[in-house]
Amino acid sequence: MDVSYLIKKEGLRRGLSPRTIHTYCSCVKRFLNYTNKEVKRITKKDVTDYIDKILEKNASGNTVNVYLNSIKFLMENILNKKLMYNIKYSKVPKKLPTFLTKEEIKKLFDAIENKKHKLMIKLMYSAGLRVSELINLRVEDFEFSKNYGWVRKGKGGKDRLFVLAKILNEEIQKFIGDNKLSFSSYLFKGNKGQHISKETVSIIVKKSAKKAKINKNVHCHTLRHSFATHLIEDGYSVNEVQSLLGHNSSQTTMRYLHMASPKMINIRSPLDNL
Repeated sequence: MDVSYLIKKEGLRRGLSPRTIHTYCSCVKRFLNYTNKEVKRITKKDVTDYIDKILEKNASGNTVNVYLNSIKFLMENILNKKLMYNIKYSKVPKKLPTFLTKEEIKKLFDAIENKKHKLMIKLMYSAGLRVSELINLRVEDFEFSKNYGWVRKGKGGKDRLFVLAKILNEEIQKFIGDNKLSFSSYLFKGNKGQHISKETVSIIVKKSAKKAKINKNVHCHTLRHSFATHLIEDGYSVNEVQSLLGHNSSQTTMRYLHMASPKMINIRSPLDNL
């Protein structure tokens, strides 16, 4: 039985991302090497023993859950076995994500000298885009007359609208004209007509944060966290921010309410009312 082939086939049928499918295949391959059994002979004890082995190595809750989800996908969707019924998922400690203040965002922009690079980072922050969404943007995804654009097949395979900052509208149109980009072209090209890579964008963000002397663990997703937090601080509701981020649950968006500055969201300490 070619397990990897079956996982890829079923994963594509269910609309899983290539990255998720690759992760499932890798985790399942390690699990099967550990059991050294025919796939159809695997038992619940094999699964629990393997998870215990991972836990003994002090793996994080995220890592444990990735393996559980991968093996569960194999059992339930490939082998049609409900072996995971009583296995409890490892809890992942809830941690508020890192975000930059508005002053730090300005410092980050000022540290980027390359005009194209600065435009990419400004757009990613201003629209709350994931790095994968930024690099896949095409000229045709923008509605310049209405100051918005579209993320096509974002996380979960969904399309969603994003707000286009008015201050970037003309700049992006000029960038398109100066680079003679066609309607169907990627906005930010890399080599051989393909889009710029995630790694390149990540390096730009990391180097710029270091140059700006921002003493935080800054990465591409930090800009998305900052976008959401600043919207909450500016008085927008959780529901409004949720739709712009493309979150399925408002609970995911609620964490940004806790990150926003108490002063900006007009919260008074109870001590002030005594």
